[in-house]
Amino acid sequence: MTPGDNGASTPEEDDPFGYLYADGQARGAQPPSGGYGYPNSVSRVRTVGERQYGQQQPPYVPPQGAYGQPNAHYQAPETLPGATPPGSRPPAPRSGPGRRGPNTKGLLIGAIAVVAAVVVGISIAMFNGNSDDKNSDDQAGATPAQSQNADPTPTSSSSSDGTLPKADAADSSVQLAGGAAVSSDVKGAKGAGGRYVAGLNQVGASVTWTVGGIREAGSYRLYVRYSIPGEDANATLTVNGKPNQQPLGMKNFIHSPKGDFEKGWQTTWAPVTLNQGANTLSIACGQGNQCNALIDQFYISK
Repeated sequence: MTPGDNGASTPEEDDPFGYLYADGQARGAQPPSGGYGYPNSVSRVRTVGERQYGQQQPPYVPPQGAYGQPNAHYQAPETLPGATPPGSRPPAPRSGPGRRGPNTKGLLIGAIAVVAAVVVGISIAMFNGNSDDKNSDDQAGATPAQSQNADPTPTSSSSSDGTLPKADAADSSVQLAGGAAVSSDVKGAKGAGGRYVAGLNQVGASVTWTVGGIREAGSYRLYVRYSIPGEDANATLTVNGKPNQQPLGMKNFIHSPKGDFEKGWQTTWAPVTLNQGANTLSIACGQGNQCNALIDQFYISK
């Protein structure tokens, strides 16, 4: 094939971009005025099979209904069956018999149960605390406790059945010395026949009680029932031959009138440490003691 003009060619053989070159322009090539994929072409979407090549296409007609006007095919949601008309509110949910409301009764029962549990816990804690206080108070300390007006009375005078011993100061088993003697002139004594021990108000006078039947060694309390003429008294207490840490205090706890033995009966106690078996307890008027007192009864308490 030689270079040169081979004559006019068929349209499908023409160079679509020949208008861009000098030889193409010499042959009269013109830029295309339309068509898919060429410059200055306008692509319009058409239904498949609608375009007819070689025919003039009708102008584009927009769908019915101009901008801002309702379309004939448009239907508002409120016009559909069952829809709520415009301007109206949806109905409020029912709270009557057909629908259950909040379970306020259940919440109230739960709150009451929690409060009850707290009250029970506090009561148990207080009860345990009181029990501990009571137990600690029952243990004998180094300092004698103050006597109350009411006289605590043991259940038995014998220790053979497991109870702690008790004795009248005027009993024949109690040894008296130094001028102490049995008397019954003052009323109010609980000893047998209303008898008691007097004459303890002089140095050297003593009342000695031999206690038997202590099953277990340990700390105990010695209770003494006495009478004073409205003035405090005290005496030396000896346990198994050894002076006790504290003297036996016989104070006027009930504030009885001065000079009246008959209205001065009351009870005191002192802590003692006893051995298993027999023990000797002695109340004596020593130097420096104020011993103007009548002795009625003794007994031991754990």
